[in-house]
Amino acid sequence: MTIGNGNLNPDRLFPSDPTVRKVSREIYETIENLPIISPHGHTNPSWFANNEAFSNPTDLFLTPDHYLFRMLNSQGVNLDDLSIPKFDNKNLSTERSAWKEFMKNYFNFLGTPSDIWFRHSLSAVLNINEEPNLKNADNIFDKIQNKLNDTNFRPRILLDRFNIEVIATTEMALDKLIHHQKLKDKGLIGKIITTYRPDDVTDPDISGFERRLEEFGSLTNENTFTWKGMINAHRIRRKQFREYGATATDHGFSSFITNDLSENECQIILDKALSGNLSEEEAAIFKGQILTEMACLSIEDGMVMQIHTGSYRNYDNQLMKERGVNMGCDIPMPTNFTNNLYKLLNRYGHSSNLKIILFTLDETTYSRELAPLAGYWPCLRIGPPWWFYDSPNGIRRFLNQVVETAGFYNLSGFNDDTRAFLSIPARHDVWRREVSSFLAQMVVEYRINQQNANIVASDLAYGITKKVYCLK
Repeated sequence: MTIGNGNLNPDRLFPSDPTVRKVSREIYETIENLPIISPHGHTNPSWFANNEAFSNPTDLFLTPDHYLFRMLNSQGVNLDDLSIPKFDNKNLSTERSAWKEFMKNYFNFLGTPSDIWFRHSLSAVLNINEEPNLKNADNIFDKIQNKLNDTNFRPRILLDRFNIEVIATTEMALDKLIHHQKLKDKGLIGKIITTYRPDDVTDPDISGFERRLEEFGSLTNENTFTWKGMINAHRIRRKQFREYGATATDHGFSSFITNDLSENECQIILDKALSGNLSEEEAAIFKGQILTEMACLSIEDGMVMQIHTGSYRNYDNQLMKERGVNMGCDIPMPTNFTNNLYKLLNRYGHSSNLKIILFTLDETTYSRELAPLAGYWPCLRIGPPWWFYDSPNGIRRFLNQVVETAGFYNLSGFNDDTRAFLSIPARHDVWRREVSSFLAQMVVEYRINQQNANIVASDLAYGITKKVYCLK
C-alpha cells in the first residue's frame, strides 16, 4: 500500500508496551507497502468496467456498507433516512440528508473497526481531517464530492493508487458477467477477476429454486432437472467463470453436513427439491451433497473452494421483504466442522489438487476444530476472521487460537470481503498491524527471531494469499 497515514497516528493499534511497540513498528515497516491481494470481496465490477466517477459520498460510503447501516438501525435510525435502496424506493432521503443523518449518529461507531476504516479513508485516501459529526457533515460531504469529481479518483486509478495487484469480485451462477466481458475486452482480467458463487442454484431454501435451476439449464444447455445434468452445468459454468479470471468458488450456506450419496439417492432428493417438498433435514442433506460435488469439481479444475458458514443470513424478514437479501442482517451461529466435514474429507481430503478455505462466525471453533483440522488435512486452510471479527481484537483472538496448532502456513493470509471500496487499504492495514504486533510479542519472548518474523509477516500480508488462491 502506498497511501500513507494522513493525520492518523503512525503507531495506531501497536501494543502500549514500548519494547513490543518498537519491534511491531520494525516488522510493519517491512510489509506496509507490499501490494494488496484482495482475493475475495463484493465490490461492484461495473465500477471497474465503466470507470465512471462515483456519484456521491453516500452511495460510496454508506449505502454499500452493511457494517454502517446495521449499527445505525440498532439505534433506531430509519433506513429510509439513510437512503438505503428498497424495492419501491419510496420515501428515501436525499443523498445529502442521508449523509447528515450518518454524521449526526457517527458517535455510535467509536470503538468499532468501522471507525478505524472510515477515518483512514477520510484522512489517508481523501486528505480530509475534520471530525465526523453533524457540525462538519456538509463540509465533509462537499469535500468528498469535489474529490469524486476529480478524474484522479476514478475506480481504476484508485486500484493503482491503493497498490491493489489483484481484486476479486463475486458473482452468482446466473450472472451474465457483462461487466467482466468489458474488463476482458480492455485487457484487465487478471487484475480484476470474478469468483463463482453458485448459491442461487444450489440452495433449495431460497424461493424460486425450480425456476432458477431451469434458467441455469438454459444458460448451459444442460438438463438441470437431472443430477448428472445439473453437476455438468456447474462444470460448464465454472469453466466460463475461469475465462474471466476466476480461481476460486464460494459457498455461503448457514449450516452444512457434507454427504457422499449415490447418484440415485441424489436424483431422489433433487426431485423433492424441485417439487418443493424437501424437509428441513433433506434440504441440509441436499446442500451437504452439493459441497461434496463441488469438491470433486475442484479436484478436476483446480479452483479453490471457499466455505463461509456459521451465519444465519437474512434474519430480519421485514428487511428482506422491503430491500432484498444479503442486506447485512446476519447473525453468528454455532458450527460443527469436525462432524460436518467428515464425509467430504474421507472421500477427497488427501487429493493433491483440492484446496478448501474454511471461514466461520463461530469463534469457539478456532482452536477446538479449525486449527486441528487444518493442522492435519492437506486440503484445508483456515480463512481469516470474517464479518464481525475482521477487527483488531478479532484478529488477535484468531491468531492466538489457531497458530499454536495450525502454524502460520495453514492460514490463507487476508481478504477484505467488503463492498466498501475505499475501506480496502484500511482493512489490509489493520491486518498487517495486528500481524506485526502478534509476531513482535513472539520476538520479545524469544519464541522466534526477528528475521523469521519479517518473513512470516510478508507471507501473511501477501505471499500466502497469492499461493493459496492460485494467483499468478
